[in-house]
Amino acid sequence: MHCRVVVEAAVPVFDVETEDEAIRIAISKTGNMLNPDLNYVEINMGERTSPGGEELPPAFIAADEALVALELEMTVFNVEREEHASRIARKEIGQRLENIPLEVLTVEVIETDDDEDGSDDETVSSDADDEGTTPTEDEPTAASTADSERDQPGEQDDDVLPEFEDLLE
Repeated sequence: MHCRVVVEAAVPVFDVETEDEAIRIAISKTGNMLNPDLNYVEINMGERTSPGGEELPPAFIAADEALVALELEMTVFNVEREEHASRIARKEIGQRLENIPLEVLTVEVIETDDDEDGSDDETVSSDADDEGTTPTEDEPTAASTADSERDQPGEQDDDVLPEFEDLLE
């Protein structure tokens, strides 16, 4: 299952005079912290509302300092539950945005064609995941495949051994 996670961040910005300036600096500052490791995270202005329901700008300015609400969106692949996706997103983003509070706003499951078929995208599995399962007759194990390749005569073995011997000398 794949999920689209939206995380709200409160980004502090210093020495600003207008809300627009604070928003531009906050987006730039956040982008610099996330790139190049998380260049796939989308950065948008956050939405704030007053207790009465009135829409407020995403930046709050006091004494030439601002706190800007930003929404960071990222897609998390191959998760089991929505909670798992939100924890992954918070961890990945939070590692790069030090001392910036984060809150998960929404987690949206992305429907794919593979989900309808009931098949998974994962083609590589670790040995820990395979405990208790045995391959069928149609599925060769890694050991049997390696043995069959080793038993076949050919130039592959001849090429590997001389190079190895040359390296030893």
